[in-house]
Amino acid sequence: MSKKILVPTDFTNVGDTAISHAIKIATTIGSEVHVMHVVGKKEAAADAKIKLQFLKERVKEEKGFDIETILRIGTIFEDVVDYSVEIDATLIVMGTHGKRAMQFLSGTRALKIVTDSKVPFIIVQEKDIDENGYDRIVVPFDLHKNTKQKLKVASSMAKYFNSKVYVVSPSEKDEFLSKQLTQNLNYAKKYFTDRDINIEIKVLATKNSGFVAELIDFSQEVEADLISIMNFHEGSLMSFFGGSYEEKVITNKHHIPVLCLNPMDLFKSSGGVFST
Repeated sequence: MSKKILVPTDFTNVGDTAISHAIKIATTIGSEVHVMHVVGKKEAAADAKIKLQFLKERVKEEKGFDIETILRIGTIFEDVVDYSVEIDATLIVMGTHGKRAMQFLSGTRALKIVTDSKVPFIIVQEKDIDENGYDRIVVPFDLHKNTKQKLKVASSMAKYFNSKVYVVSPSEKDEFLSKQLTQNLNYAKKYFTDRDINIEIKVLATKNSGFVAELIDFSQEVEADLISIMNFHEGSLMSFFGGSYEEKVITNKHHIPVLCLNPMDLFKSSGGVFST
């Protein structure tokens, strides 16, 4: 069975950026790209079909890549996940307009869709993908029981793009928790090393700016192409740093794309190349 990448679009620049990311991944892993647009009313369908056809032709001309297009009448919150199940998608690449509530999806609304999906998401802003793909991947690591699940998806991506992986954690002053965190980091190091993936461990001291801000700045410092996070439904060590950790990361000021997945115990594995 061929692998499939799903890209919801709103015909804006952010939507085009998501398509560019999807095509780069698709050419690397050998995958189809399905571009989807959702309208709320039947009356809007005719105009949307014309836009999708124009988009298909433009992508073929500019990228030399044939995309599949799909139009749905409904709501993006339901149809994206439903269609991903229908085609057994390997990955969903979706654009977000940061914290703005207008146009396509704000960070909060993007996470609402991610929460209902068993398929990994890459959420992008307006930063296009590098010609070499995802050379550097940052993986935040903590004490949450599900955080190790990120490793399989991140390692799959790293193997495809021959990436260097940075495993980053907050510092922990408590002796018992610090020992446990060290054990987790050693596990991560062995996991990637055993798969011949270049890895670097970085423990960030928590300053007044908070761990999330330091994580994002570190990612920019190492010129990361991707940050991999877990969409937690319960509190984790990260949540103590204030606000929605996930939303702050996916709307980061440097527009670094974010690979986001849900804990495995919420869903059965999809069996795809990026399945957890």
